[in-house]
Amino acid sequence: MKSLSIILLVFVFGACQKQQNEEISRAKQASIDSMKTEINRQKVIDSMKLEMAKIEEKEEKERAQHVTVVNQPVAVAAAPAKKKGWSGAAKGAVIGAGVGAATGAIVSKKKGQGAVIGGIVGAGVGAGTGAIIDDSTKNKDKK
Repeated sequence: MKSLSIILLVFVFGACQKQQNEEISRAKQASIDSMKTEINRQKVIDSMKLEMAKIEEKEEKERAQHVTVVNQPVAVAAAPAKKKGWSGAAKGAVIGAGVGAATGAIVSKKKGQGAVIGGIVGAGVGAGTGAIIDDSTKNKDKK
């Protein structure tokens, strides 16, 4: 019986040793697997960073190509001559045409025909009067 209990104890110790070795192997394998997973994840992160750096570099080159120079000398164009407005002859023609048309329509029995004739005659007289006024104004400016 004593020998039987010694054999039993050897088997129990042997089984415990074997179980400990298996647990250690599993723990080692789990550590190795987690390290491989972390390495793969880091490779993905590194490749993404590399691609982002390439994109940023490309954008920077494009921005550098689109830079405009701000401080360049600019030729200043001469200011256009200030318009004086309507000439006296033009003003006289418009005023004369309006007054002549109104007068012709009022005086004539045929309103439309009287307005047309009055407008034409009034424009002619007004343009002539305006031209005379322009000429006299120029003569006064020269003196």
